[in-house]
Amino acid sequence: MDLTILVSQRPDATLLECSGVLDYASAPYLRQIVFEQFDARTAQIAVDVRQVRLIDAAAIKILVYLQHRGEQLEAELHVCGATGVALSALEIAGAAKQLGVYEPLDWPLRERERRAVDLEQVELGHGQWPAGVTERLLRMAQLDPADPARARIRGQVIEQCLPAAHRLARRYDGGSEPAADLAQVAALGLVKAVDGFDPQHGTEFGTYATPTITGELKRHFRDRSSGVRLPRRLQELRMAVNHARDALTQQLGRSPTVPDIAAHTGLSEEQVIEAVGATQAYRPLSLDVPTPGMDDESTMLDTLGGESPEFALVEYRESLRRIIARLPEREQRILSMRFYGNLSQLEIAKQVGLSQMHVSRLLAHALGFLRRHLAE
Repeated sequence: MDLTILVSQRPDATLLECSGVLDYASAPYLRQIVFEQFDARTAQIAVDVRQVRLIDAAAIKILVYLQHRGEQLEAELHVCGATGVALSALEIAGAAKQLGVYEPLDWPLRERERRAVDLEQVELGHGQWPAGVTERLLRMAQLDPADPARARIRGQVIEQCLPAAHRLARRYDGGSEPAADLAQVAALGLVKAVDGFDPQHGTEFGTYATPTITGELKRHFRDRSSGVRLPRRLQELRMAVNHARDALTQQLGRSPTVPDIAAHTGLSEEQVIEAVGATQAYRPLSLDVPTPGMDDESTMLDTLGGESPEFALVEYRESLRRIIARLPEREQRILSMRFYGNLSQLEIAKQVGLSQMHVSRLLAHALGFLRRHLAE
């Protein structure tokens, strides 16, 4: 990238001296630096392009947008010093007069600090977001909530920003989570960002949307990606131990021990062991996994017992035990002889000294009593 930016500052003004080429690849870096000045409430920003050899259409569009955005934030931005091919490009695009390129720059050389910006350290937090989104959200905020135009603008902004949200989701791709799920989580974060963004604060939508979407993605990994939901305390312990393990592996040149991790994190050894155990229990074990020490066709499912049909009778048996105790002693004895002793009614009648008909009536009464109370 052929671009150099020197920064000079006054209490209420900033001068950005550019040299090299301002094109589609390099202009977003200038854009990001200007956004930082907007965030710092700088009143006047001058972009000196005297040393710029070439300005393409994408860069001109960004410069016009920055000036328009500055007006909304009560900041003045103008471009000065354009000559040669750069000036011709600005004049052909019809932006030279609008950007103020013909106005002189009142900034003596002796007052210029000329601090070079390390462009490799500049994070393009805004560059991935469409340029006009903030203005459209500002117009949306000025509309009545019941106005149909408000919902229409909201939908258009979400649709326009979806590619940027999906790019953020792809940063977390390649793991255990499906890419389609991450894209949906990022889209949900984008909707929350659009609904929660307040353009009156003066910040760019990208400044607010990027951490909102990445926060939604991180929350998804924390709360939804695991098959076993760990308590928050264990999640934090697990993360601390994992970070310590990675750092100590590089420092020590070997796998750290439990005392090493405990000393590094300030945790007790019991807490480290608990965190390691939580890591191993982070996902459930599949029942289709082959059973260790057995033939290849055996799985964990084969080691599980089936449901005994007697389980369904436990409740009835316990209920019967209490209900039978409420019967007269003679009927309890008859039931026991009939169903536990397997005696006939005639045999029972001989042992209790009753007629077979009487024994039959007592059995019918006892069974009816049990049936009614079990149904209740």
